[in-house]
Amino acid sequence: MKITTEQAPALNNQRQSFLADGMLLVLFFAFANFLLHLYFNNQYGYFRDEFDYMACGNHLAWGYVDQPPLVPFLIKISRLLLGDSLRSIRIIPALATSAAVILTAMIARDLGGRRFAVVLSALAFIAVPMYLNDGSVMTTNCLEPLLWMGCVYFAILAIKCDDPRYWLWFGVVAGIGLEEKYSIAVLGLSIVVGLLLTEQRRAFTRKWIWFGGALAFLVFLPNLLWNVQNHWPFVELMYNIKADGRDVVLSPAAFFAQQVLIAHPVLAPIWITGVLAFLFSARLKPYRFLGWCYLAAFTVFVVLKGKNYYLAPIYPVFLAAGAVVIESFIARSRQVWLKPALVVLILAGGTWLAPVVMPVLPIDKFILYVDHLPFKVPRSEHSHMRAILPQHFADEFGWEEIIAAVNQAYSRLSPEERAGCGIFAQNYGQAGAIDFFGGRYGLPPALSGHQTYFLWGPRSYSGNCLIVLDDSREVLEREFEHVEYVGKSSDNPYAMEREIPTFICRGAKFGSLAEIWPRLKRWR
Repeated sequence: MKITTEQAPALNNQRQSFLADGMLLVLFFAFANFLLHLYFNNQYGYFRDEFDYMACGNHLAWGYVDQPPLVPFLIKISRLLLGDSLRSIRIIPALATSAAVILTAMIARDLGGRRFAVVLSALAFIAVPMYLNDGSVMTTNCLEPLLWMGCVYFAILAIKCDDPRYWLWFGVVAGIGLEEKYSIAVLGLSIVVGLLLTEQRRAFTRKWIWFGGALAFLVFLPNLLWNVQNHWPFVELMYNIKADGRDVVLSPAAFFAQQVLIAHPVLAPIWITGVLAFLFSARLKPYRFLGWCYLAAFTVFVVLKGKNYYLAPIYPVFLAAGAVVIESFIARSRQVWLKPALVVLILAGGTWLAPVVMPVLPIDKFILYVDHLPFKVPRSEHSHMRAILPQHFADEFGWEEIIAAVNQAYSRLSPEERAGCGIFAQNYGQAGAIDFFGGRYGLPPALSGHQTYFLWGPRSYSGNCLIVLDDSREVLEREFEHVEYVGKSSDNPYAMEREIPTFICRGAKFGSLAEIWPRLKRWR
């Protein structure tokens, strides 16, 4: 398309308006954030969940037992384009969090912030420990701040511009969010509650917000149909997790205290100011629904006994609002010295906690560093308490030791046995690691009853010969005529899974693996 002379000035003005009020500096911060993650993201090892996403990416579908389809699809594309290195796998989270830096600054500007508020909100986002972790590992958390804030951004524009058609874009982003992680439904519900409790309830008298809801439903529909066809596996999974008491349950006070910690204690005055400003400030009255949105989302996750990080994606909008209020206060009080002081404080605070959530330090120095912190790193599951490292690091160690033990067992098999011998793992971490690393040893794809591996079934294996990980001889001898203990994986003191026993089992007492497969199901 050719741009005419008359159109050029208008385009230049649009370009200038986007880069105004500190946005050029924000772009620099976002690029620096990307480079920061790109540099450090290969320091330790592959994370447990990354094996799961890669395995699911090898079996593309509209859903999986423990997640919607978007992340496995993205990781599949990333591997096809960039390969299997840690940096290749983790380029998506680095890009997503860097884009969220820009979006946070845009929200601050649309709330009325000028240069300092825009820059302060971007810096605050980068310093949040949870977002530093989101950019460091490929998980379903990494896209959440971007998608949640995409919804919030279009909700703000719908009101600010008095253009309800922005609710259509809200619906599209919400639908994509549901294909990434179901918890964005809590944000949608909370925004509805906020709108109903404020003057913005009039949005429901116009068609566009309903059309937006319809779009969200249509985008989400393929995964919804997959869940229906597979008898709601995610619902069953959540029920089993709650029944097992796997997660650490927090009181409302403890949940709030951990919100302060995961969003950084230094930043708490900013985002708390933002929440209060939405609830009580005359300046932000048109967006009061966002204050109620926070209270509603907080309440939902406390009632549902959610993990401490479930609410983390909501904070950028409150950092933005808090930055706007602080900028206004500095302008009125003429306390200009506060600007460099706040910037230094945020940068120092972010640097202080970055090693806790990013693979910045060698692991021995990390342990010493954490020992000198004035608090203990929270653990969200009871099983994580035994590990030396917090789970987000512990689950990056020990996998290659497990593969070496499996290969030792596999090498003991005769060529005839290898042709029909499967490898059965107890969880998707073990199975996914076998699928990812096993190719270099010539190992076959793993079997497991855990999560989506159960849906992939026993394939053609009879079960008459199996290499079984992480089980007991007593249990296995009830199922097989001959059970040979091969040994344990070499102990990695930093790993969550340590010294995993490996067995070769021959002579199945059951009819076939397909017959007993239903009782191997493990969704928890």
